[in-house]
Amino acid sequence: MKRNTFAMKIDAGKTGEFRLMLGKNWREITSLLDRMSADNFSLWQMGELVFGYCETPDGPEMPEFSSSCGRIADEFTGCAEWIARPGNGMRLMYHDFGVIRKNKELIRHRVFATRLKGEFQEEYKRRHDGLIQARGGKTDPGPDSNFSIWNAGRYIFGYDEIDVTMEREQTEEEHAQTVRWETGMLSIMDWITDDVDWLTGERHPHVIKLASHSLNCIQPAKDL
Repeated sequence: MKRNTFAMKIDAGKTGEFRLMLGKNWREITSLLDRMSADNFSLWQMGELVFGYCETPDGPEMPEFSSSCGRIADEFTGCAEWIARPGNGMRLMYHDFGVIRKNKELIRHRVFATRLKGEFQEEYKRRHDGLIQARGGKTDPGPDSNFSIWNAGRYIFGYDEIDVTMEREQTEEEHAQTVRWETGMLSIMDWITDDVDWLTGERHPHVIKLASHSLNCIQPAKDL
């Protein structure tokens, strides 16, 4: 399975126009996704940023993929600029895929975004590679069931599927570890979403799910 991501930045004051354009092109977008056998597509807005995620089968891309994606992407010119276009390949910075749950009914999503304070891409990856090494190659049984973090320029985007049946309160030790980790990460990045507002006391945009699509099951875009 391939994981595919893309990201864009909505122009100031153009959120309404962007959502109208999404609705206008939704049928063509979902038709392309079905032809690619793409599954688990979702589109997320956090302030002026938009992040997209989907999964496709392993193997070569369809010949029409690049041209079709490019044509649809060009439709958003004038209301948004691309941070990473579909098919251009954002860099995978971290993964903890664990057990992938096909049934999403009891899945809670966590999608987030940060911006590196400088050219800290390698430092960010080094820190997260350390987390992978600490697991010793073991598969995480959950609650995180499909977790990945992606990079484009100085932007960082995270996508996480959390099994709600396995969630529990952190122990005091786990909470202290979280505080240490998040405090350390603040030295190289600024949060765009509200994930650590509980720690910093700041206020950032909450993530909104704009749309989703499952294989051969068209769902209308939300909040349009």
